[in-house]
Amino acid sequence: MGGVVCPKEGKGAKRLRAQRILEALKKAYPDARTELRHENPFQLLVATVLSAQATDKSVNEATPALFARFPDAFALAQATPEEVEPYIRRIGLYKTKAKNLVALAQRLVEAHGGEVPRDKEALMRLPGVGWKTATVVLGAAFGVPGIAVDTHVARVSRRLCLSEARTPEKIGADLEALFPREDWVFVHHALVLHGRYVCTARKPQCASCPLAPLCPSREKA
Repeated sequence: MGGVVCPKEGKGAKRLRAQRILEALKKAYPDARTELRHENPFQLLVATVLSAQATDKSVNEATPALFARFPDAFALAQATPEEVEPYIRRIGLYKTKAKNLVALAQRLVEAHGGEVPRDKEALMRLPGVGWKTATVVLGAAFGVPGIAVDTHVARVSRRLCLSEARTPEKIGADLEALFPREDWVFVHHALVLHGRYVCTARKPQCASCPLAPLCPSREKA
């Protein structure tokens, strides 16, 4: 699919289309949630940090052994990056991520009693945690409203002409302005799944896409 040229659309029309997109997403992905396997906020935080520039599949393959060896922030804070590396070696940027995870755990122990904070600014002060990771963790672990933007969400949002922005934060703000606050976490997860399995980067499956009637880009696929 080439570059998307979005048609002129008034705010009211776009909001109405967004409402219909939300209805279609709820029918297509009624149980949308993160595919990163975790049992608690600490595991979700670690898995999300590891997922940057890596697939959820590769992360899910690595984390069972990692969490068995380092089940909480206290255990991980006592490790060295060299001790963590073998568990995540198949994940991209594993050396940097090993350093960040140990430093992150140490920060959790020192500043938060080993618990994952529920405050976005506090999360973003942790090593290896940016705006996207903080938004994902807050939403998936604590139900804090927010639309995190990864490559899938960004791609689908542009193709649907819901946002023409280029930065994740601005795309997220555009989406949050279109969808009800109580649906923000769902919208994030549903758009991730849609981008991962239907509206793929190279060969989007427009013929079977439940959003096709609402998508200005469908004829360019």
